[in-house]
Amino acid sequence: MTRSKGKTHQVQAGDSGGNYVGKAVRRKEDDRLLRGLGRYVDDIDPARQLHASVVRSMVANARITNIDVEAARSAPGVHLVLTGRDLGDLNEPLPLLAGHPSLIAAKTQRPLAVDRVRYVGEAVALIVADTRYLAEDAAELISIDYDILDPVVDLGEASSTSAAVHDDVPGNVAGVVTDGVGDPDSVFASAPYTAKLRLSLERTGGMPMETRGVLADWDPRERMLRVWDSTQAPVAIKHGLCRMFGLSSQQVEVIAPDVGGGFGTKIMLFYPEEVLVPFAARALGRPVKWIEDRWEHFVSANQERGQIHDAEVAFDAEGTILAVRTNFVHDTGAYIPYGIAVPANTLTHVLGQYAVKNYAAKATILYTNKPPVSPYRGAGRPHAVFTMERLIRTVAAKLNMEPYEVRLRNLVPADAFPYDVGLTIDAPIRYDSGNYQAGFEKAIHHLDPAGFRKAQEEARARGRYLGMGICAYIESSGPGPYEGCAAKLTDAGTVVLDVATASQGQGHATSFAQIAADSLGAGIDDVVVRGGDSGKVDFGIGTFGSRSLLLAGNAVAVASERLRNKIAAYVSELFECSHDDLEFSEGQVSVKGAPGQSISLAAIAALANAYGYPVDKPLKDDPAVLEKLRERAANVATPPVFTEDGYFGVGQQLFGSGVHAAIVEVDPEVGAVDVQKYVLVHDCGVVVNPTIVEGQVLGGLVQGLGGALLEVLPFDEQGQPQATSFMDFRMPSIEGLPEIILDHVETPSPLNPLGVKGTGEAGAIPVAAVLAEAIEDALSPFNVFIDRMPLLPHQIANLVTQTPQEASIDDSGVVDAKSDEHK
Repeated sequence: MTRSKGKTHQVQAGDSGGNYVGKAVRRKEDDRLLRGLGRYVDDIDPARQLHASVVRSMVANARITNIDVEAARSAPGVHLVLTGRDLGDLNEPLPLLAGHPSLIAAKTQRPLAVDRVRYVGEAVALIVADTRYLAEDAAELISIDYDILDPVVDLGEASSTSAAVHDDVPGNVAGVVTDGVGDPDSVFASAPYTAKLRLSLERTGGMPMETRGVLADWDPRERMLRVWDSTQAPVAIKHGLCRMFGLSSQQVEVIAPDVGGGFGTKIMLFYPEEVLVPFAARALGRPVKWIEDRWEHFVSANQERGQIHDAEVAFDAEGTILAVRTNFVHDTGAYIPYGIAVPANTLTHVLGQYAVKNYAAKATILYTNKPPVSPYRGAGRPHAVFTMERLIRTVAAKLNMEPYEVRLRNLVPADAFPYDVGLTIDAPIRYDSGNYQAGFEKAIHHLDPAGFRKAQEEARARGRYLGMGICAYIESSGPGPYEGCAAKLTDAGTVVLDVATASQGQGHATSFAQIAADSLGAGIDDVVVRGGDSGKVDFGIGTFGSRSLLLAGNAVAVASERLRNKIAAYVSELFECSHDDLEFSEGQVSVKGAPGQSISLAAIAALANAYGYPVDKPLKDDPAVLEKLRERAANVATPPVFTEDGYFGVGQQLFGSGVHAAIVEVDPEVGAVDVQKYVLVHDCGVVVNPTIVEGQVLGGLVQGLGGALLEVLPFDEQGQPQATSFMDFRMPSIEGLPEIILDHVETPSPLNPLGVKGTGEAGAIPVAAVLAEAIEDALSPFNVFIDRMPLLPHQIANLVTQTPQEASIDDSGVVDAKSDEHK
């Protein structure tokens, strides 16, 4: 099907059964949000609210010799000025997430720097004033004296430079992570062919539409701390604040209201401001709000992607991949709040969909004087796919094969699942389900390589350069340990679901409602989903790692099934029938084959009120049933309470997969890339709502396009960020989107009742690899080799005019392609 540029053609997934699951139900939350009725942190303005501003380091690496805040404290409208020493014991290093024995020297940031700053943007002081303007005016009065030190900026030199991010960390090495399977060294020693590449991906960031924000209010009468936080993990933030401030879980409530995008950027536990603002609110006894401005986001919000890989592949004359090795360095920035999470993801995703039995990987995690790194959409997986797919392209070039033919020859067979990869960084890596051949077949069908090659030849005769790329990926999803749901049937007949996961556009209010509605026979509009409020649910983790539907969705299914059983037990007693004789449909519970033997969900819930009873018309005509209801309602000691909790954890991550393909046109003179067609075939198990899945995958694709062709966060030799506004950091727009074809393969996971797998990061993971192959294919007459992403127009033009960088293959069968890495 042909669509005009920028349009999307979706091949519908199969109906998964039930009234709602598997159907493209319109998102329930959209009407409210599109009408401007969303409620974000900055929309909340309690009485007597004050405003905070953070004073940040303007140098990348320095000792603080003096901080003078006296002028700021006496400035108009200022209520509080805090330095690190004012915080006392609270100014300890913030928590380390994902700790691991591979970490050699784990360093996390303090809420406020005291003796040393380690990146431009690090928090040094906090000012609270009547308005943000007055707070920023006072910030100009703070004088900070620095003893400036040489910064560590170039990732490729971070382990060999004499400069240090942390004085007690030799070589700036935070940790070394290794894993592998088989005996790759022996295979390389005897393989017919080997290839070596040096590859790199640059830093970028999430750039959500809504920046970070925190509002805190301390009620001294109730001794209650209430926090509104633009976070992806409000329940986890709550429990952390309880420990930091010595408060019980009943004294702290954290709410994530509507959150305008997260992408991993808002899953830090903790950012300094998430501690500083509550501290200030308690100190002043008044609400305090801090809203990050866009400059602050560029310099102080966590970033990701920077890695340099030395990668090798061993293969035979038929294109069978015999072994893979990769030795890479990972830029964690000035601190390592997420431990080994990102490089570990890279290590475990390199082999992807390919049945490679010999593999070795080593990741050296290095400190640099840049903002800290934490997972951003893709979270180490784009690096893995870029590495493997560049190696496969090199194999294909040597053997004069189409790269997709090499891929097809090496796929894990469909009958091999569950498939043990053999890696065990934290737990065995085991692919739960998949049909990788089917994904490739669909992608090839939509791409039509044979037809494209003919069009490519004709275009080149006219001086136009078209290229084709096709790559595969896997996506681990559902990092544990669990999620929970509290389900309640109200006397209005509605079902209320409280979950810990906060939505930032994932459609929880719709997909979770679909699951519960099918279980309880309720209408979709009669199910209300409340997420992100720690006062409603005590236990849960958060929204990240493509885990919400897998863990929270199954928790919804568990809670709904338990609620259904509780309702069935009551109604079967009421109608003197078996559970199996009952059916739930259209908001009613009925006895099969017994007309008139029916009661609404609203009527059932009303029985929880010991002083009333339902008056549904069908029951008015049945005095015996009415008498039973009156007896139950009068029994004050045992009122039925129709609430149930459900928790779900799977014990391992599940693996979605997919194939992306693209056709591009490249102007070699100016380096412009026009992505003309993009094909996405993905497998996320059972598709609960095709519209929501489409939105997730396409949103990831757009971020991937930006990350491959537009977005980069460079730093100069002094560690000064060179992109601190959208004037310097380009993002894709609707005008540049190609024709998009979205298709599905559905292999349900056997490890959860819904059969689902995550898909939130699928769209972004392989885009850089696909476009690298397509651009290189377009420019094959110029003999270029692409070894890095993102690739900006001037860099593409330079590739055409510079000495060819194509991997060279000598008579021994060794392929070698290396180039200098970026800073």
